[in-house]
Amino acid sequence: MGYLLCNEVVRELDVAAQCDLAAGLGYQGLEIAPFTLGAEPHRLTPGRRAGVRRAAADAGIRIGALHWLLVAPEGLSITSADGGVRARTLDVMERLVELCADLGGRVVVHGSPKQRVLPVDDRAGAVARATEAFALAGRVAEAAGVCYCIEPLSRQETEFVTSVAEAVHIVEEVASPALRTMVDCRAARLSETEGVPELIERYVPTGMIRHVHVNDRNGRAPGQGSDPFAAVLAALHAVGYRGDVGVEPFTYVPDGPTTAARAMGYLAGIEEALAAFPNGRPPGVST
Repeated sequence: MGYLLCNEVVRELDVAAQCDLAAGLGYQGLEIAPFTLGAEPHRLTPGRRAGVRRAAADAGIRIGALHWLLVAPEGLSITSADGGVRARTLDVMERLVELCADLGGRVVVHGSPKQRVLPVDDRAGAVARATEAFALAGRVAEAAGVCYCIEPLSRQETEFVTSVAEAVHIVEEVASPALRTMVDCRAARLSETEGVPELIERYVPTGMIRHVHVNDRNGRAPGQGSDPFAAVLAALHAVGYRGDVGVEPFTYVPDGPTTAARAMGYLAGIEEALAAFPNGRPPGVST
């Protein structure tokens, strides 16, 4: 299990500096939001891609994943009935899968709530179009050797896919070995009916959950709010999770680099404490 720093947290730094910072803080890699790489990240040149890979390798870390996919270019949607919008969106999705593979990443995380809005007059059609988009993503991901994860988000952000169960339904309908789902702690704590550890214990053994985001429901990093994370990490160890854990806060207090440092220190402290127990799960840990 590796920890990735979501790079928009320190987006003011160039990629090499992001990699150096992440490595120095103890992260195993970066999880990249493509919009931080430019206005058209799906068209990143081979030279620029090589530069990102080299920056990570020089720092002794890796590019583990992409997330927040459809922010740039503007005007994308997996639910729109507009033919031009749909064609552009599917093209970007396909190219971002290829970008992830080129950078050495293993997982593509599809969140992007504003790009999956359900229109009130065509909700069923929108869901069908989104499912077709995920099916394409699964086919492309399988060919590229990466996993495409549908990210359940909170009901505060979207009406479409607000639970792991809803994502699993789409994954099972598409039936692609490269299409899976993931858990975002903030979203789960705001919208799910069961706790994050229980979701992990239910779905990781089935192979459905392939990625995890850790963040507090207040939008800050783990350790900067009231949400506990010891039981989350204990559950991941208990089920033998071997994927990555992306640190994805949305509010950076007092700033991005300090937020990244505090989060890694907090998580590393939990890991050290869990290591003292033979099964990695101390008794009575709160969920």
